[in-house]
Amino acid sequence: MLNSVQVDLVITGEFLVTNPPRWPISSLLLKLLVHFLLLINTMPLVVAPVNRGKWILENILGTPPPPPPPNVPALNEKADGKPLSMRQAMEVHRKNPVCGACHSRMDPLGLALENFNAIGEWRTKSESNEPVDASGELPNGTKFNGPLDLRKVLLANRSQFAETVTEKLLMYATGRGMEYYDFPAIRQIVRDAAPENYSMSSLILGVIKSAPFQMRRAMERGQMATAAQQ
Repeated sequence: MLNSVQVDLVITGEFLVTNPPRWPISSLLLKLLVHFLLLINTMPLVVAPVNRGKWILENILGTPPPPPPPNVPALNEKADGKPLSMRQAMEVHRKNPVCGACHSRMDPLGLALENFNAIGEWRTKSESNEPVDASGELPNGTKFNGPLDLRKVLLANRSQFAETVTEKLLMYATGRGMEYYDFPAIRQIVRDAAPENYSMSSLILGVIKSAPFQMRRAMERGQMATAAQQ
């Protein structure tokens, strides 16, 4: 991920990109993509682990959380006049059982990225000026600490990620949302792509050969033929 992305178009018109410690990504394009994902899942000047965790659940693991209940109280950013770190504020928020059920899934994923501030810079101190605590534990007991451990957790669920990607690809290819009867085809695409380590080319080829996509193409040809006869 990015340690720092500084953009000064007025003076230099260039991006200055530097690597953070312990985060081995050599591709500039990938660095910019990760920085962008961090940036859009945050709030002005404040990190948003809930947004980051929610994005991972939705777009990588394919298990979106339910919508929040109405009238969710705002986070308490201070206690006894002292600023709380985002982790501390979230711990207070999760004490509400209505909120804790969903946050127990989202928060650990987002808090693993606490070393990245609101604009994607690498940091070692939290909002309360204490050392960043990026440790977490999933509901299934899996423990991790920081973005590298989170990466290992996500890589351990390759098939789950492949299924999420396939669902997104098929949605794009068919131009509609997925229904319950589409998921057997999605699972078959993922199974067929497993011998090729879920490469993007194997997933795309599976989508092209799938019944939902082929049926859409057949319907389009039928509509075109009908229109030509009119």
